[in-house]
Amino acid sequence: MEDQNLMTMPRIGDIAPDFKAMTTTGPMQFSEHIKGSWTILFSHPADFTPVCTTEMSGFALDQKYFDEKNTKLVGLSIDSIHSHIAWVNNVKKNTGVLFEFPIIADIDMKVSKLYGMLQPGESETAAVRAVFFIDPKGKIRLIMYYPLNVGRNMDEIKRALVALQTADQHKVSLPLNWREGDKVIVSPPKTVAEMLEREASDYEMVDFYLAKKDL
Repeated sequence: MEDQNLMTMPRIGDIAPDFKAMTTTGPMQFSEHIKGSWTILFSHPADFTPVCTTEMSGFALDQKYFDEKNTKLVGLSIDSIHSHIAWVNNVKKNTGVLFEFPIIADIDMKVSKLYGMLQPGESETAAVRAVFFIDPKGKIRLIMYYPLNVGRNMDEIKRALVALQTADQHKVSLPLNWREGDKVIVSPPKTVAEMLEREASDYEMVDFYLAKKDL
């Protein structure tokens, strides 16, 4: 059974599986909701839990940042819509932070199973901390998984999003620890002529196959 579940997990390059669900902002047809924008779909194990509260608050506090990056946020846990609303209200009352992005009520585990968020070795009833980066064409571009007891790194989520968008826009690759404003990697030459042209360029040449430039 575990092998079968793994085979159905979406992978990088796949079109994000579509589904209908109830969320804290109303009914959602996922493919329609995300059309034309980047999307970060992320799961958390349960409402009213400490690590999840810090993570969801982190996303909420950075809502404006993601809006500016044309990126929608969609949360999920295996809880009812009533539990979600009570939790949203509880966090707002205690911290002043409002979760304005939709949170999917996945009480039947349909979406969690569809996206491989249920990992039996960790838990059969709680979704792990999965993060799916989906581009405006609906394609999954990056996947992160964290266990139940380790919170995600918001700086890395934001860095990865900007990296994907930068690579797409400028048709480049990005080196280790790349940050916005750093030099990018130019694709390796495919012909001798391109190699010679590169040697005469103003690129930062580590070698003919590794060249960097400013954007």
